[in-house]
Formats: sequence, structure tokens, C-alpha cells
Amino acid sequence: MIMLLLYTNPAYKRATCTDGKLFRYKYRESSHNLPVLTEREMETKSTSPCSGSSSLQFCTFLLIISLLLLSKVQESSAAAIATTRTSRTAYINFLKTACNSTTYPKLCYVSLSPYASTIKTNDLKLCNTALNITLKVARNTYKLFKTMSRQKALSKTEVGVIKDCQEEVGDSIDELKQALKALKILNANDKNVEFQIADIKTWVSAALTDENTCTDGFDGLKIGSALKKQISKIISNFASFTSNALALINKLDQ
Repeated sequence: MIMLLLYTNPAYKRATCTDGKLFRYKYRESSHNLPVLTEREMETKSTSPCSGSSSLQFCTFLLIISLLLLSKVQESSAAAIATTRTSRTAYINFLKTACNSTTYPKLCYVSLSPYASTIKTNDLKLCNTALNITLKVARNTYKLFKTMSRQKALSKTEVGVIKDCQEEVGDSIDELKQALKALKILNANDKNVEFQIADIKTWVSAALTDENTCTDGFDGLKIGSALKKQISKIISNFASFTSNALALINKLDQ
């Protein structure tokens, strides 16, 4: 619906429509002194900048420029996506190749692949990530043994075995921390770089030894077979991460 708003004018009556068009009406006075519309002259006053021929050319030019800019943006976006995909593929291939040199390649890839974009193709970042993941596993293992040792159904001997394992894992945590500390200050341009890498290997190897010491203590002790199997499984999982980290570190000086 179009509404007309009438305004008094000595010569004309103007009506403004709600659609923005302006109309002008000639009128005559009726016997009741009321304005009566006798003729309508529409004066459409366009507010568009493209109403004239020169303005139309200018608007056409702007449209062409806008389309060209949009095309360039789309091309840039497509190129960025392609580059990202290419980089991601390179990172994954690097990770797969590195993990194939470990004792447990599937575990290696599954645990490290979420960090592929951080690791990229950097050996130091790869080893640093592997050690941090191993340290996290070590802390979870320590907490697990602490919880297990509080079970009331266990004998004193069994509680003692679990606490011994907890202590060994605690030592492994300290050694992994030392390995990470040494890795952070590793400088490939340092003339003593081989010594630094050897130091890191020593710390990680010590952590792996302490883990295995836990299960070695089973011999000659009266502990339930179910508990023995549970402890062995926990330690085996922890040792797998540590072994993989050590294998990746061994590649640093190759």
C-alpha cells in the first residue's frame, strides 16, 4: 500500500509516497474550500548515483573493479588452502617416516599426529613433543599406582610391590624432566652437540630402566596373578612411549 502525505502550497499540493517518490498535484478549491486533485504530474527524484549516463558509466566501472577484486580474493583463498593441504601432507609424511624407525610405529603416529602442525618437519620439535607426551604418561602412571596402593583387598606384599613401582616411576619422571631440560638448550651449531645428545639419551635410557625394574621385582614374591598382569600392562604402556621417544632422539645425531 502507498500512503500519500499532502502538504498545503499556494500553487500546488505535494504528496510524498512511502516508496520515496515525490508527486506534485494541481488543485482547485471546491465549494467546501477543500483542495480537489485535478491533474497529477509525477516528478520522480531519484537518489541513485547511477541515474545519468556518465554516472552509469562510473557505476559500471566500479562494478567491474569489484568483480575483479572478488576474483583475486577467491584465487588467494584457493591458493592458501592448497598450500595448507600441501604443508599438512608434508608434515604427515615426515611424521610417518620418523615413526617407522621406532619400536612401536603405530603408537608413535597416533600419539604424535595431533601435533603434526606444531612439529612440522623439525626433528627437535618432534623429540620435544615425544618427551612431553611420555612425561604426561609417566605422571598418569604414577597417579594410577598411588590409587591402586590404597585398595583394601591387597596384601601387605602387594601394596609394597605397587609402592615400589610408584617410586620407580617417580624416578623416571625426574629423569624425563632432565632429558627435556637438556633438549631445550641443545644447539645444533655447538661443537659439543654430540655430547649434549648423548646426555639426553642417557636420561631417557635411565627412565626406561627404572620402568622395567618395577616388573623385575615380581620374582619370588607372593602376589596375585591378576595384579601382576595389571601392573605389567601399565608398565608396558609407559615403557612403549619411553622407548619411542628414545628411538626418535637416537636419530638426532645420524
